[in-house]
Amino acid sequence: MIGSRGTGPACLKYLLILPVIFLLLFLSSSSRSGSDAAAKVRERGTLLWGGDAEGGAPYVFPDPKNVDVLIGFEVELAGAIAKVMGVPARFVQNAWDSLIPALERGDFDLVINGIEITPERTAKVLFSRPYYVYTEQLVVRREEDGIRGLADLAGKRVGTLMGAVSQTMLQQAGGVDIRIYSGVVEPYEDLALGRLDAVFLDLPIAAYYARPNPLLKYAGPPAGEGYYGIAIRREDASLKEAVDGAIDRLLRSGELRRIYEKWGLWNEAQEKLFHPDRSPGAGASGRDARDAPLVTFFPALLKGAGITVLVSVVSMGLAVALGLLLCLLRHYSGGPLRIAASSYIEIFRGTPLLIQLYLLYYGLPNVGITLSPLLAAFLGLGMNYAAYEAELYRAGIEAIPKGQMEAALSLGMSRRLALRRIVLPQALRVAVPGVTNDFISLFKDSSLVSVIAMVELTKTYNILAATTLRFLELGLVAAFLYFAMSYPLSLMARRLEERLAGRTR
Repeated sequence: MIGSRGTGPACLKYLLILPVIFLLLFLSSSSRSGSDAAAKVRERGTLLWGGDAEGGAPYVFPDPKNVDVLIGFEVELAGAIAKVMGVPARFVQNAWDSLIPALERGDFDLVINGIEITPERTAKVLFSRPYYVYTEQLVVRREEDGIRGLADLAGKRVGTLMGAVSQTMLQQAGGVDIRIYSGVVEPYEDLALGRLDAVFLDLPIAAYYARPNPLLKYAGPPAGEGYYGIAIRREDASLKEAVDGAIDRLLRSGELRRIYEKWGLWNEAQEKLFHPDRSPGAGASGRDARDAPLVTFFPALLKGAGITVLVSVVSMGLAVALGLLLCLLRHYSGGPLRIAASSYIEIFRGTPLLIQLYLLYYGLPNVGITLSPLLAAFLGLGMNYAAYEAELYRAGIEAIPKGQMEAALSLGMSRRLALRRIVLPQALRVAVPGVTNDFISLFKDSSLVSVIAMVELTKTYNILAATTLRFLELGLVAAFLYFAMSYPLSLMARRLEERLAGRTR
């Protein structure tokens, strides 16, 4: 008995220590696996590479003949590297502007997607030896004669890709009205429609999308030579060695040139791949934006917040007015107008806001209607939220006893006067709390207008984070700004509900 009592605390102590030992063993095994990442890939039997198929040709994109199959020069490059390593390659889809954070999180082994080697990215990840020498190409409309280079872009609307070196070069040029896009197809479409004066993007993109377009032409020679590299986690040095060896083998065997010639990408500049300059690519600022004080980015974020407020307020005003009209047509009109109002409400509530924005901005030009990004944002959000406001008003009207309308009519009031004096004031009091809640939701949904080249708060955050890779710090600032904008509305909604409740009593 004495022995059993004596061993109790000791056993408890060992039980408490065991989880710590297991944790240490797990961490040590994780570090060992990270230090031999190439062996881990071979053991798994698959090389996972990340990219964004939405980014388009000629990098990685769905085969038009079979959309289930991805094609592109980087698809073939990844397959060739994996073949040298003795494993098959498997693509993992991820948004382009968050490929580096996803790589660091461990979603895939490496990133191959036109990632330019810059000081900011080199501070976060390892880069393979360069696999492509890129340049930036300025593109204008066919009839444009006044733009022949970067020096002619002051005051011009120029489209580029978010987080790319081309964006940095335009910022350094100064005085350029930069329009940021998350895809490579949309800026050339906007250029052809006259929404932009020029597009400045990597030459492989321009060669695929601009050169065949009879409405567009190159403006001046390429500029800003630099390198694409394969991004690898900093702790995966063995994988970098394996990838470097594979690229060298593909280059010297002529396989890399064969792939590039197939896609029309081989030129004299690619000869530099045999003896690449390992310094970061052209167009880099030379200053690590990761070390800049956070306050440096406040003006851009505040400007984005101002655009968010403008878009939200105007769109909500449109939604309130249009929603009331839809509600009245649905309740008090007959025949085609009632059917049209009901159909509008169901269609706009039953389809995604993102699709509606795409149709307004990119679809309407096909029928001869071209909207500016700001007008498309107002209409897209306003028309979408109008359907929800109409339903709130309907609930408010149905909450009013029918006897009140009948009493008003019996007193000689017209239906229109009874609605204006008796029914609507009471119905709006019922609907107001829901409307204010929708206004708060609209503030956050306004981030979707970034798909139509509107640079509001979320888009500004994405641009800065993709450029500086400071996702956490800038994300917290952006979240605080959204909270600062929406919280007063919450307080106002609560106070309004209390006042309305008092009037009802």
